Amino acid sequence: MEYGSRQGAAQLSAAKPRDIRERAFDFAVRIVKLCQHLDERPGSGRMLGRQLLRAGTSVGANVEEAQAGQSRADFISKNAIALKEARETHYWLRLISGTHPLMEPHLSELSNLRNEAEELTRILGAIIVSSKRRAAESAEPASLRST
Repeated sequence: MEYGSRQGAAQLSAAKPRDIRERAFDFAVRIVKLCQHLDERPGSGRMLGRQLLRAGTSVGANVEEAQAGQSRADFISKNAIALKEARETHYWLRLISGTHPLMEPHLSELSNLRNEAEELTRILGAIIVSSKRRAAESAEPASLRST
């Protein structure tokens, strides 16, 4: 998918569900490319871009760490950090959108990244809820589990 490509975004939504690790990695790559553009601009866009870069790339790093979690609690904890970073990334994208007018194709990509940050937030939230549910179910005695 090309940076800022509408066709690429449409292909992603029409494609089969992707692994969260792959999706978070692709998101980070797109964040890096947008931040490279922001870094070329003078003023506060450069500083905001650095904040966005830290948060946006941290989502994928924490998802990867979660996959290598030493326990279910560790898996949940790392995904919770990834969720917080996705929310923070969405905030920085909103702030950049509201304070730094961008031209195409950067404007479309900014909007696409905001949507992807929201989707990653929902996915990570669902992963955490289902993992907590499974942890609670495995902790209760078999006689109390519903079938």
